[in-house]
Amino acid sequence: MKRILLLCALVPFTFMTSAQNSRPNIIYILADDLGYGDVSALNKNSQIPTLHMDQLAREGMVFTDAHSSSAVCSPTRYGILTGRYNWRTRLQSGVLWSYDPPLIPESRTTVASLLKQSGYHTACIGKWHLGLGWQQGENGKVDFNKPILGGPTAIGFDYFYGITASLDIPPYFYIKNDRITATVIDSIKGATGKGFWRAGPIGNDFKHEEVLPQLTQKATDYIKEQAAGKQPFFLYYALPSPHTPILPAKEYSGRTHTNAYGDFVLMTDDMVGKVLQAVKEAGIENNTIIIFTSDNGCSPSADFKELKAAGHYPSYIFRGEKADIYEGGHHIPFIVKWPGKVKAGTTTATTICLTDFMATAAALTHRALKDNEGEDSYDLLPLLLQKGVYQRTYTIHHSIDGNFSIRNKNWKLEFAYGSGGWSAPREKAARTQQLPPVQLFDLAKDIAEKNNIAGKNQEIVKQLTHQMEIIINDGRSTPGAKQSNDVPVNYLKYR
Repeated sequence: MKRILLLCALVPFTFMTSAQNSRPNIIYILADDLGYGDVSALNKNSQIPTLHMDQLAREGMVFTDAHSSSAVCSPTRYGILTGRYNWRTRLQSGVLWSYDPPLIPESRTTVASLLKQSGYHTACIGKWHLGLGWQQGENGKVDFNKPILGGPTAIGFDYFYGITASLDIPPYFYIKNDRITATVIDSIKGATGKGFWRAGPIGNDFKHEEVLPQLTQKATDYIKEQAAGKQPFFLYYALPSPHTPILPAKEYSGRTHTNAYGDFVLMTDDMVGKVLQAVKEAGIENNTIIIFTSDNGCSPSADFKELKAAGHYPSYIFRGEKADIYEGGHHIPFIVKWPGKVKAGTTTATTICLTDFMATAAALTHRALKDNEGEDSYDLLPLLLQKGVYQRTYTIHHSIDGNFSIRNKNWKLEFAYGSGGWSAPREKAARTQQLPPVQLFDLAKDIAEKNNIAGKNQEIVKQLTHQMEIIINDGRSTPGAKQSNDVPVNYLKYR
């Protein structure tokens, strides 16, 4: 009889344990302006030994053809959290600034709200850069002491600790949930050089040099706290580095023999290592998915001339840089570790997009997406588990100027006279040079995008242009009912 009672008691425990194991913890680490060529596991000629990123690559799957949906910060972050292209919103070019309102409405499903509905505790730590609802005082000016509306905790995150935007964009505060942590507000002058930041309001507990380690400490503390409980968790850790201001701590200065940027990448890698160590020490390594990626390519603020002299190329073999429609703008590192599920040391050359996180999270939790959710998101599990077929056929890229390109297999059609961004030729110069209004590249033969073959392949140009129009007009690039874009979208407005 005692044996029967013992078995009955074990059944709920076994079921509960099985349920927990079927819902892995998810940690999404997003670097800021990290180039594909900065990761030594992806670039044998990298002059920066990224030991911890390399460890992830050895223990997980490397995606060698991963792309951010945009070549700059805010739009990419929108795509990651919503599974929808940013250009379907009001953000048709550029990024959000200091006091811009929230880009993600509270009515839209995000990865965080989806996972929260599935029983996850959800946290956002780090850089936000998706707009905040700052309230005004009676004098019509921003009252920093009032609750902040429309932030992370309004769209699915249970907990937020982070900064408003890039570390060079004011106001400079730590925000916990919906309030700043500062007790006194002052102002700070701008800084120049690699340590660039803009002048603006600053809290009395905020020092630019301390932000990266401070946020990492919050991330590791969160991991330890959540590991002690029974609820699965999702941590979106948006690093503020190696974006400007480039501020390597003293113990990293000079270690890479490249320049301050290289040393800052090394420091960033160490912060990734601290997260990996926290997971291991918490005993949750075998039931935690870790995703590591970057929001776009490397910025010219890194000083490419100095890095080249040291034999380092952040954009690897790709043309262009952050902001560009060329590969250097959006071809980014993407590594996934999931012990026991994703085979260690594997690589895939399949073209994916950061918008795919939404559909992947839905598949992990056995949640079917509605027609108005994740309209540009495809499930990555077939690639990760090496079972089934990944469904993406077309991928849309977007530059800081608002130029589009469409990718299908080896073909990439760019609707731009030039880079659509910061590298030469910029759009104005390219028009002056009377360069063609579209660029077509066969990336299988020309990954450096040197030879525009649009003139010799008009049928391919026509077919890809037609598909571009369908994806815009349907309000989605995935199968499902037609949806509406938030604003009219004109992919030819550059002409």
